[in-house]
Amino acid sequence: GRPELTTTFEVARAYRFKKGSGFPVSVPSVDLVEIGAGGGSLARVDQFGLLKVGPDSAGADPGPASYGNGGTIPAVTDTDVVLGLLDPTGFLGGDMPLDASLAEAATRAVAEGLGLTTIDTAAGVHEVVNQNMAAAASMHGVEMGVDLRGVPLIAFGGAGPVHACGVADLLESDRVIFPVNASVLSAFGTLVSPVRIDLARSLPRLIDSVDSGERDSLLEELRSEGRRVLLAAGVPQDAVVFRYGVDARYAGQGNEITVWVGEGESWPATADDVTAAFVEEYQRIYGMAIPDVLIEVVTWRLAASASTSVVEPDTTLAASTGEPVPLKSRAVVFGRGQDAVDTPVYQRSDLGAGATFPGPAIVEERETTSVIRPGWDVEVASDGSLIATRRTS
Repeated sequence: GRPELTTTFEVARAYRFKKGSGFPVSVPSVDLVEIGAGGGSLARVDQFGLLKVGPDSAGADPGPASYGNGGTIPAVTDTDVVLGLLDPTGFLGGDMPLDASLAEAATRAVAEGLGLTTIDTAAGVHEVVNQNMAAAASMHGVEMGVDLRGVPLIAFGGAGPVHACGVADLLESDRVIFPVNASVLSAFGTLVSPVRIDLARSLPRLIDSVDSGERDSLLEELRSEGRRVLLAAGVPQDAVVFRYGVDARYAGQGNEITVWVGEGESWPATADDVTAAFVEEYQRIYGMAIPDVLIEVVTWRLAASASTSVVEPDTTLAASTGEPVPLKSRAVVFGRGQDAVDTPVYQRSDLGAGATFPGPAIVEERETTSVIRPGWDVEVASDGSLIATRRTS
């Protein structure tokens, strides 16, 4: 599939997750929402005596309290250490051990303000940050007209795989994918994604009164520019693909939606095709269409991209030769008021394709830790991804 893209990205939203409350930046980007929840997010008791997590962060300096750089406010990383989700001796492959006593002391200070135990406070922080991520994803899904229930969740970043199954539980998603190189997935994607440039020209016209010659001349200019950029980036001539879209609206409206209508060396759609695509997208987003109102195209878009990645990573994983064997186990607390569970810990590099194991489990690698909560099962895919599926019985 393709990631959803947007032509206008908001930054510095005044109201967290709320569309329209930030500053618009008119650059094509992946359509996403800033959450402000991660391993550095700080936990505190607010003026009402409630537990708050983020959006302020410990950053890299001083970092979480367990870094030992002078931080005293517990970050999510600290509370995950307290819960046993992270091994303090194995952080960054053991090159950067964490101080569990500092993590516990910082968490205890917040616990005293809440009148809770240190463990329950750590579990509360874990739950709150999961709720923050799930709430942001849910609101973004509503903005896009997408029901996230049942949609697979992809876990990446340093802290994402630690919290993914908990977020999936809240979103009612029954599958979580932990890709290879999860901690650097965004950077990895930048390297291996097909080269692409988005171009646009404004030419407002009612859909049934578009002059095809005028439109084709405009699009030829965009194709020439897109082809020039891609060839300069090393994309072969025969690998250049053109995709066409429009920003359209009902006549009289002030906002447009982007609709993509096809690919090819020339404009691929009739007026009826554009109308049908617009109505379908409008209904998906807003739950309704407006009959008997003319549709106006404001902007004509062209996405020029390579048909394949310039860099093709080798992601084939050797098949598993038997049942996966955990390296060790440790006590892990998965929720408030729950007892610690003796949880097997696997080394990701030891897991072959086709290997399966039940949760609860921990899968460690140098840059991140994947937490498989109780009630989930894991299978290792042929490309090395961990596929966690919610148990049905």
